[in-house]
Amino acid sequence: MKSSKTLNKWMYLLCFLLSQITWSQTVFGKWKTIDDRNGITKAIIEIYKEDGLMHAKVVEILEKGKKGALCTKCEGDKKDKPILGMKIMEDFEKNKKGIYKGDKLFDPEQAMTFKGRVWLDDDNENRLKVRGYLAFLYRTQTWHRVVEN
Repeated sequence: MKSSKTLNKWMYLLCFLLSQITWSQTVFGKWKTIDDRNGITKAIIEIYKEDGLMHAKVVEILEKGKKGALCTKCEGDKKDKPILGMKIMEDFEKNKKGIYKGDKLFDPEQAMTFKGRVWLDDDNENRLKVRGYLAFLYRTQTWHRVVEN
């Protein structure tokens, strides 16, 4: 009887630890963006799943003087719309290597859409690599997981 209770405690602990490992290894959640060129903290982006695909939107602007920024360089339906709430990634699919790929990675500052790849940093799962491609040129930013209490 005593060994059965001990076994149950260990099973609960093991299940809890496995759920924590699984939860912490996802790209989904909130991420703080930092400009790779000048080190300025820009925004909080929420990455979420919709219809089995990965999407992302701006949920908070952190850069001083940009809180109410509009997409003035944008064309079409995004022209002069608030950057806050704007969708910046659409329909990214996960491949066998755990990398999300898509054709709609939007940069509101440049008003340009790129092909993109998104993956967790191999050395630190609280860092996200976001790479935008323009032909054979690319740029990679490292985003930092927002840990909420």
